[in-house]
Amino acid sequence: MPVTPFHFGLGAALKAAAPRHVSFLSFSAVNVFIDVESVYNLMHARFPVHVFFHTYLGAALLAGFTVLLFLLARWCARRFYLPNFYHWQQLTLLQVSIGALLGALSHVVFDSIMHADIRPLHPYSDENVLYEIFPLMYLHLLCVFFGVLGVIGVYVRKADEG
Repeated sequence: MPVTPFHFGLGAALKAAAPRHVSFLSFSAVNVFIDVESVYNLMHARFPVHVFFHTYLGAALLAGFTVLLFLLARWCARRFYLPNFYHWQQLTLLQVSIGALLGALSHVVFDSIMHADIRPLHPYSDENVLYEIFPLMYLHLLCVFFGVLGVIGVYVRKADEG
């Protein structure tokens, strides 16, 4: 993706569809974590830009890291004051795990469609069969569509609750 927040649209749609099962916070966090490696490589003119964390293996490990970070934050919150923005302290381990895993894997899928330097199955294969499977404009529209769908879904759920 040209901009990491494009990935958030799917997370918003998943959160709207299954609010008790998916953490949008962990979905978004893992997407940012994945792109840190790419930003570093871009800043240092290293190619390929999308390396380990843009593989299914690397992304899954970052999903695990995200869950561990959540557990550490929850542990710290019991001992020290940590702000409870977005009610993150009430999230279950399952919600965080599902959100992080879906966020990580979808990130690799979306970026595999867009970027030629991604090897999503590395170290087992250097092929990227998803590259340009459909035009990039469709990918961007799909991400925006998911985002709009998610915002509408959250709004409808809030209206039903209130």
